[in-house]
Amino acid sequence: MTSNQPLIGGLLIGLAALALLGLLGRILGVSGIVWNAVRRPRDSAWRWWFVGGIVAGAALLHLATGLPAPDPNPAGWPWIVAAGLLVGFGTRLGSGCTSGHGVCGIGRLSPRSIVATLVFMGFGVLTVTLVRHVFGGLS
Repeated sequence: MTSNQPLIGGLLIGLAALALLGLLGRILGVSGIVWNAVRRPRDSAWRWWFVGGIVAGAALLHLATGLPAPDPNPAGWPWIVAAGLLVGFGTRLGSGCTSGHGVCGIGRLSPRSIVATLVFMGFGVLTVTLVRHVFGGLS
């Protein structure tokens, strides 16, 4: 089953994006959904259900298949908090996250999303290259 997991996951993300757009007219961008769930409490029930579904879906898959849960991050809490804050800042600065731009924006042929996704991917490649090959890994 493990060889099909990325395909199945991608199909489920695509179906979720289509369902959210078709049923509610909303774009599946997880950072925007979470941000607006906190920011607009009166219009947030579907957002909290969506976020809960992400967490519950992962937990149910783990329970149903016995697949291992990810190992805890060895970096430590200060690095994890700093990384989370940087990602949050980046998603606000870029007007969305990888799921919003990469999956939904490119699917809608949005020029802004295509450029944003190219920037995300480019900096991801640059970061991995620097961390693994220039700095020799962070231990």
